[in-house]
Amino acid sequence: MGRAHVSTHRPVGGRYRLVEITHRETNSVCWYADDLQTGRPCLVTQTVLPEDPDGTARRVPSRVLRTTESVSRLCPGRIATVVDAVGEDGSLWTVTAWIDGTPLGEVLAEQGTLNHVRTARIALELLDVLDAAHAGGITHGELSPAQVFVRESGPVVVTGYGLAGSTSVPRLTAPSYAAPEQARGERSGPAADLWALGAILYTMLEGRPPFRDRGRPESTLKGVDRLPLRTPVRAGPLTRVVQGLLRKDARERLTRQVVREVLTRVLDEDPGAAPGAVPSPRLRGGHTAALRYVRHVGREWSRRTMVLGTTLAVVTVAVAVLAATRGLPGTDSAADAPTAPPASASAPGGPRAPDGRGTSRPPAAPTPAPSPSGTADLPSGYRTYRAPEGFSVALPEGWERRDTSRAADLAYRVTFGADGDPRTLAVTYSERVGSDAVAVWRDDVEPPLERSGGYERIGAIRATTYQGREAADMEWYAGAGGDRVRTFGRGFLLGGGRGFSLRWTTPAADWEESASREALRTFLRTFRPASGSSDRGD
Repeated sequence: MGRAHVSTHRPVGGRYRLVEITHRETNSVCWYADDLQTGRPCLVTQTVLPEDPDGTARRVPSRVLRTTESVSRLCPGRIATVVDAVGEDGSLWTVTAWIDGTPLGEVLAEQGTLNHVRTARIALELLDVLDAAHAGGITHGELSPAQVFVRESGPVVVTGYGLAGSTSVPRLTAPSYAAPEQARGERSGPAADLWALGAILYTMLEGRPPFRDRGRPESTLKGVDRLPLRTPVRAGPLTRVVQGLLRKDARERLTRQVVREVLTRVLDEDPGAAPGAVPSPRLRGGHTAALRYVRHVGREWSRRTMVLGTTLAVVTVAVAVLAATRGLPGTDSAADAPTAPPASASAPGGPRAPDGRGTSRPPAAPTPAPSPSGTADLPSGYRTYRAPEGFSVALPEGWERRDTSRAADLAYRVTFGADGDPRTLAVTYSERVGSDAVAVWRDDVEPPLERSGGYERIGAIRATTYQGREAADMEWYAGAGGDRVRTFGRGFLLGGGRGFSLRWTTPAADWEESASREALRTFLRTFRPASGSSDRGD
């Protein structure tokens, strides 16, 4: 296949402005983009098409739209909503409504491997989608980690339907996940999807696909067909499923029922999967992607203080990006999520681990209810702000950047607000975050807050996930009387000592106002760190 030239200055189809690459896979690139007609964010996936002497590629866009619509009816809410498909510059450009999640491939690039429970949960959710589609006679045929979006508050969302069989090549994208029958150019069906499920399981557990990409699709496909499977060494209780799905002869692969029983047993046998600890296995997803809100969690790093001007400032972390969780107990962040953070950002604020203090559970914070399509449309009056430091978030009308503080080259905090509005949102980035999101709040952020006037934590610090990342939430009051404020903080980890945090602060008396609840929902839903979010602008 050829390599098409892409210009980010000329909108795709005259409408979709490419902003940045969110994920790459063999012969496929996913972009964050802006729909210039609606002003809404979207995802645009470029798939390079093969040479087309007979003109069959012209029919690919309509096939993708038609197939996706059909499978969406079979499995509502679990298939990405394709809003447009364009053939241009030798490529198919598939436009989907924004998915509030992170591609599994991106999650694995950040985390390396997933544990058995997390892997089993994602696999069960993916199996549900495949079962529904197969029952309607539809095979995916192009399944890979890039086609699976892991979400924070809901099951996975699948993209890529309609590509298989649209051209004469055995597989358009990710040939290392092709089934042997596809590699041989034979007619393939549901068994090829089960092979791909096994290959994805293998990758989640082992940190690499069962057959490596050899640079050229033909070479990769030959390896899939002829080379023996490398025995998995980290699969543990899932070894039987992985090896059973990756049998070269499609007739010998495990049945769906056997796969489902094994995956369910792994979840049932895990203490963390008990009721109240994690959601139902079938409906759990990690989450990511890629995009949206993180709150400002004030924090001190690794017991190192930083002087900003003459004031001790603590920057806390909350991570955003597309990608998946490590299966922590209590990871239903959507249900447990936010309350608001204090308006003052002068003292470092952060979470603390459940320790018996403030045992009453905080009032349920406004949490975004994901639409069936997983899209993230902005409420009326909001606009997307893109910071030069490398993140974006939707802000209410009239809000602007009010203050910026930095600690050498290791951290920054940006505070947003508006004249006459006592509420604030603070976004913090740090490169000195520990490996435990709860401990960051408990050990680094909370001690300075306890020394400030009127501090009172609300409930326990809650381990959760956010956009597929390990995260923690903490809420607290500060001040007294008419100056009393309430803050919700979410911090999440990017890995490598890096993290983001979001802190939403509002007068305590205004916490339950609908406008404040909508603002917090929108911040958490739309915050998005750019790829390479450690880069900072002036």
